[in-house]
Amino acid sequence: MLPLDVNLQVLTDELSVYLENQVRVGLLGSGVGLALALGFGAAYACYYWTSIAKKPKLVAGGKKFFDFLKENCPVVTETYYPPFWCWEGRAQTLLRPFVTAKPWVSYRNELIPAPDGGQISLDWFDNDESLSHPESSTRPTVLLLPGLTGTSRESYILHMVQQSRELGYRCLVFNNRGVSGEKLLTPRTYCAANTEDLETVIQHVSKTHPDSPAMAAGVSMGGMMLANYLGRKGEATCLKGAVVFSAGWDVFKCTASLEKPLDRLIFNSYLTGCLQASVHRHRPVLEKNYDIDHVMKAKTIREFDERFTSKMFGYSTNDDYYHDASPIHKLKSVQVPMLCLNAADDVFSPNHAIPVEAVKQNPNLALVITCHGGHIGFLEGFWPRRSTYMDRVFRQFVRAVFENGHALTERSS
Repeated sequence: MLPLDVNLQVLTDELSVYLENQVRVGLLGSGVGLALALGFGAAYACYYWTSIAKKPKLVAGGKKFFDFLKENCPVVTETYYPPFWCWEGRAQTLLRPFVTAKPWVSYRNELIPAPDGGQISLDWFDNDESLSHPESSTRPTVLLLPGLTGTSRESYILHMVQQSRELGYRCLVFNNRGVSGEKLLTPRTYCAANTEDLETVIQHVSKTHPDSPAMAAGVSMGGMMLANYLGRKGEATCLKGAVVFSAGWDVFKCTASLEKPLDRLIFNSYLTGCLQASVHRHRPVLEKNYDIDHVMKAKTIREFDERFTSKMFGYSTNDDYYHDASPIHKLKSVQVPMLCLNAADDVFSPNHAIPVEAVKQNPNLALVITCHGGHIGFLEGFWPRRSTYMDRVFRQFVRAVFENGHALTERSS
């Protein structure tokens, strides 16, 4: 048996070797991890710059409108840089309301009568402190149309009001019947195909501010309604121009896209529930004409439309309603400058449903398609709190039409 001091020396030597080996292994592991991290980062950066960050596709019905946009709205030809951590369409769609800030806006509410005895809620931002347009009677007016269940308090609407405020313009938000807290006086709500309420609002704006130039911006279903209105009215509108974001151009294809398993789970069921909640709020008025219990059992937007929307507006079948609600059939009749923004990865309006060829046939139309952006997403930058690509398109195009629209008219004549 070895002396105790010899055993201790052996153990000490073995422990020293073991610790030294562990240090070497740790350093080696750290080096491999760092190399892997750097390699992954370089590969992801390469992928981002080659496949994610791209210039949008710009389609115009004629060279005149195309040149007008390049000169007065350069954002439509600039590279769109979505956040490197959030570029996928569904993720952008879901995160936009939570990521972007909500600018503070104080509205003036006005309830106006509808021809059928109902009422329409309008939220005005008068911008009386405007320095560029101090005269109220001639201050440009921008009419905003929210999405399917949206109101004047949606983040994307507040951002457009903020952009208009900075430009010195007046804003007006058209809330669809029954969605912003007002009472439903008649058993009627709204849909993308019916533009009677929108016509009433535009006539009201024209009478209230007859010397004020007016434009309109519609988002999602609001954009569909606006496009349908312009297609029906042709030249018989006081609007100087329009901009449409994330519209569903072909309702059949859009609905089919939202019925795919994942998108049905994430979006379709949720929106169906929102529509049903609105019906439930006004049940005492609506149940006189409709089987509300049957409506409340709908599982998808299509089922809701079959049981409620198409019947309300007098369509013999839901397919008839969907055909009439699809703006793609009316684009050829639009007679004022209309710029449209869609993302190719928007599941609400899939890429194959975007009306590229129809836009090419009308010199009053232009279409911007980004590779990413989702539905009303268009987030950009590292942490997109303040504004989005969509907001910049809105700002530049509205300003271009109000301040340089005469050049477009002259070149289009």
